[in-house]
Amino acid sequence: MPTVLLFASAREAAGQAAHVIPGSTLGEVLDEARLRFGADFARVLATSRVWINGEILHGDVRRTPCRADDEIAVLPPISGG
Repeated sequence: MPTVLLFASAREAAGQAAHVIPGSTLGEVLDEARLRFGADFARVLATSRVWINGEILHGDVRRTPCRADDEIAVLPPISGG
């Protein structure tokens, strides 16, 4: 099953840094993550970038296939001052 790595506010909203989540497509994995981690995580995810195995995804990414050994990274926008 793919491992979802969570950073910054995504980690805070989920309450953990990584979680193994089943799914054969990115859409399935992210839908399950929303169910597991709740509304705060869903709000963070809506503005986050998603990477698979170190490659950023663009456009309609929901149909992107996922394999058992994939690492999916959720990277929220970075703000600084």
